[in-house]
Amino acid sequence: MVIRCAGQLLNGKPIKMTKEWVPLEEISNNLEQAVVASEDNEFLEHYGFDFEAIKKARELNKKSKKVRGASTISQQTAKNVFLWPDRTWVRKGLEVYFTALIEVFWGKRRILEVYLNVIEMGDGIYGAEGASKTYFHKPAKRLSKPEAALIAAVLPNPRKWNPTIPTSYIIRKQNWILWNMNNIEKMNFSK
Repeated sequence: MVIRCAGQLLNGKPIKMTKEWVPLEEISNNLEQAVVASEDNEFLEHYGFDFEAIKKARELNKKSKKVRGASTISQQTAKNVFLWPDRTWVRKGLEVYFTALIEVFWGKRRILEVYLNVIEMGDGIYGAEGASKTYFHKPAKRLSKPEAALIAAVLPNPRKWNPTIPTSYIIRKQNWILWNMNNIEKMNFSK
């Protein structure tokens, strides 16, 4: 968040930041399910690292110019809370360390709560509550399945895409997320 605000200032733009922390109980289970369906199908099963996804990403990256990542929600949370957005081996090594720590000391419920409160969900928009109020004019607790899937669909590049103005690609991704939400284990951390 600090890096984004500094970037806005350096580019001569006013600081734009929307953030409101809410406990997991105040975030729709639909959004919990949508981000796991979109970002990390094995979230409840792994211990911070999805080695199968890492293997697949390595194989795809050998054949493609576009780099594909395999970061889990736990890894993304560790990076967003403790580190900086860089693709160096030093940062990746620290990410492994912090991911292991949060898996041991926080557990899945806390990791998901922190992730949903710190993840960038738009230009200057952080967390589920800020995104929900900005895009759908309601608290995160009241997000419907389609709205939650739209927010999850833009997460790979939330400053490029907007859930309220979805491209055909984002609509296809939303439909896939909605379908996949039915294929992964139901989570009920917020109840």
